[in-house]
Amino acid sequence: MFKKIEIWILYLVILFSLLFAIGFGVLVRQELVGSTKFGWVSKTALFLAEIPMNVKKVLAGPDRELLLKDRFSPLEGFNGTPNKEESYMLLSRYDGDLGEGITELVDLTNFNVLHTWNPDIDAFNSSVDQTEEVKYLERDENNSRAMLIHPELTNDGGLIFNNNIPLRKIDACSNLIFQNTHDRFHHAIETDADGNIWVPSRMYPQSIDESLVGRDLVEEGGFYDDAIAKLSPDGELLYEKSVSQIFIENGLRYLIFSHGNIYEKDPIHLNDIQPVNSNTEYWKKGDVFLSLRNQSMIVLYRPSTNEIIWKGTGPFLHQHDIDILDKNKISIFSNNTKNGKDNKDYVHGYNEIIIYDFETNKYSSYLKESLASYDVRTITQGLSEILQNGDLFIEETNYGRTLYFNSDGSLKWSHYNRANNGNVFSIGWSRILYTKNQIENVKNFLKNKSTCP
Repeated sequence: MFKKIEIWILYLVILFSLLFAIGFGVLVRQELVGSTKFGWVSKTALFLAEIPMNVKKVLAGPDRELLLKDRFSPLEGFNGTPNKEESYMLLSRYDGDLGEGITELVDLTNFNVLHTWNPDIDAFNSSVDQTEEVKYLERDENNSRAMLIHPELTNDGGLIFNNNIPLRKIDACSNLIFQNTHDRFHHAIETDADGNIWVPSRMYPQSIDESLVGRDLVEEGGFYDDAIAKLSPDGELLYEKSVSQIFIENGLRYLIFSHGNIYEKDPIHLNDIQPVNSNTEYWKKGDVFLSLRNQSMIVLYRPSTNEIIWKGTGPFLHQHDIDILDKNKISIFSNNTKNGKDNKDYVHGYNEIIIYDFETNKYSSYLKESLASYDVRTITQGLSEILQNGDLFIEETNYGRTLYFNSDGSLKWSHYNRANNGNVFSIGWSRILYTKNQIENVKNFLKNKSTCP
């Protein structure tokens, strides 16, 4: 038989439980966003509070956010007519059958896979110095969770990619050539005419005054101090500059700290750096175009003088991927994403390819009806490429679909990343290779690549 408990004891237990819950919550909040920390006490509280989330991540298995909603059943693999012109694709995808991220070199004239890279990410991670900044590397970016983001085939036969922390280069047999862990490298990778690598980074400790943004890691509620990073072909960091600092130094501080009473930890969200390789009336070699998603803004920045030459906002929202089309035009992949009252993101209609003409100061939408007809609407991420013949290549990242449109707007082919079990998995900023230099790189790679064990 259970003994009766005095009612006052029950009330006292409830009172102490409430006080403990409030105190525990205060400690967790202070550790995440507060200006005052309480040492090991608040760190321990945060650790305990994160146990359910971490257990969920472990139990979720390799799929995590990589398992996608199936919008196009029963499509799988390539569908449609191959290209007539010689062209290739570096298809970055999560292989649901292997349970790993891979990159495939695909011949787009017949859809044959010519080569596959499948590096041992766990082995690479084990050789990374265990600093505070990479403390979650093995948990979040291990072999069963990591993608090979925006792979770039170099003229020496290497493959450059990032895992949202290190920037890495591997050879044909997926052996590590270099990895740079100076800061968190993320999103798009571009190379300039000199072979230097441009990629967004996330600086830690943050370059902004600690009294304004603190010094917490991003995973622990910290400020996203996105920066422009330039690395040599050998992976040595040559230049790094905080975009928030660029704004401050160019009189745009209000765009970072003007969100009412709400602290915005990710006001910039740099997702693409497009280097300028020639001089025109509107830009100079050495300039860079920047895509700032959370500002819905494109910036033309001159690192040599620390000047914002031009900034544009227009008929695009939460955009990704800038490309220079000619001496006076750029293209922008607009997600057209809005945040609703339920704090969820939605695509307003469909994605668009916006062209801005510096000469006429006008915006236009490219193959608008085709994107609407095929319901292209990745919520985040995504990229596009308008080829020299007017054809259009698009990655609809959030739904595992890649599309190729003819210049008249008709769909030539599509690819859908479906595994043998029927599930659809993520793709990771694939790249189409069609220019003369890119095709030469592919041919040299295929001719000279080693036989892998």
